[in-house]
Amino acid sequence: MKKIYNIFGLFFLTCTSLNAQTNSINLVQFSSGYYLPIDIENCGDNRLFIVQQSGQIFICSSSGVKKSTPYLDISNRIDTTGNSQGLLGLVFDPNYLTNGYFYVDYINKKGHTQISRFMVSAGNINKANPSSEKFILQVKQPFRYHNGGCLKFGPDGYLYIGTGDGDDETGDPNNFSQNPLSPLGKMLRIDVHHGDPYSIPKKNPFVNTVGYLPEIWALGLRNPWRWSFDALTHSLIIADVGQANWEEINLQDTSSKGGENYGWRCYEGDSPFNLDSCKPKRKYTFPISEYSHANGDCSITGGYVYRGNNYSDLYGEYFYADYCSGTIRMLDINNPSNEKNAYAGTQRAYVSFGEDKKHELYITNFVDGNIYRITDVSAFKQINATHANSLKVYPNPAKNNFTIEYNAAKDEEFTLHFYNSMGNEVYAAKRNLKSGLNTWNISVPANIKGNCYFTLTTQAGAFISQRILIE
Repeated sequence: MKKIYNIFGLFFLTCTSLNAQTNSINLVQFSSGYYLPIDIENCGDNRLFIVQQSGQIFICSSSGVKKSTPYLDISNRIDTTGNSQGLLGLVFDPNYLTNGYFYVDYINKKGHTQISRFMVSAGNINKANPSSEKFILQVKQPFRYHNGGCLKFGPDGYLYIGTGDGDDETGDPNNFSQNPLSPLGKMLRIDVHHGDPYSIPKKNPFVNTVGYLPEIWALGLRNPWRWSFDALTHSLIIADVGQANWEEINLQDTSSKGGENYGWRCYEGDSPFNLDSCKPKRKYTFPISEYSHANGDCSITGGYVYRGNNYSDLYGEYFYADYCSGTIRMLDINNPSNEKNAYAGTQRAYVSFGEDKKHELYITNFVDGNIYRITDVSAFKQINATHANSLKVYPNPAKNNFTIEYNAAKDEEFTLHFYNSMGNEVYAAKRNLKSGLNTWNISVPANIKGNCYFTLTTQAGAFISQRILIE
């Protein structure tokens, strides 16, 4: 991630489907009330875990309700003085539901990257044990920028760690990304299930190569800001933040044995950047897609290939965003030239995607503190009209109570979020509605007045927004 620019003039939207005629997706607000949310992960059950850069991890239920107390708070252990610092990443052990292990990537008080393992508390699945920290790996950082932060378990069961070049925005002056004895600007792969604190996988590409760190899986990265494995093909897709002109997406397919050199600082995308001491061009692996900074773009946020079941039109598309423009794009990994703008709204600062256990996609906004669910805009329009026509709200205006009347076509689970006149969520609840007429009586706190609104959402992506005046 590049420097976090101050973004003014952001305003709260009850529905983010602006420019819907050109958008392929909608962003439906799913959960709110987070401070600097920087990552979204799931542990294999119905919960989502939201990482705050300030050092906390919060649990979000399947209906979008945020728990009031954090799952983990290590804010007293991290350095947040730089905009690329703080608590940056989270991944759950593939066997988390039985062993309780999870791993985090944060910048410690000395300004260095710390990879650590924690455990869930005994007897409380919603609380981690902050005293259980086991140090796994530390990477010394020369500056405060380009710290990476994303870590994932691969389909091989090994832990992959993406590191930035540690630069101060001057183009990797120490050439760490190309230095095989530096862990910076690399994709590392380690085995945390054997050894203490880890061992080197025997098939790592440089395990027997003199002059190379054995942890290196790939090199030549600038700042891999969010990357993922395709849940179906297991290909590794790396979004790498560019220097001044180009953002790029790199692909490592499942046949790879590692060892790719993605070119930085010799190349930024396909373009030469600093060819001093570089190898012939054929020695580098170039991106499958790149885009320039010409249209207000500045910093790529990598995402996921959609493998969920709700939106067939989105299946197999890789989604990614740009921090400065707010544009969300999608491309077919098998045909990367077929890149399309999927969403163009008015908000910026999308810093991370996430997926739930069913591979439905979410995205987090760093500035407004909201988590949005990604839905197919065509399905959204169709289902939205059906649901909205079945809704009545009375009285409106209301005092401290009002009633929602809804005629459901089938048994369906709904989540209600109620917002005050400032756009702050003050109430959230989940309810299973039966086929036929349902009533939902809502009590509003006495201190809530003015033009408020509520939203109703379903797991299938239906979204209804209704304003109500509370006198």
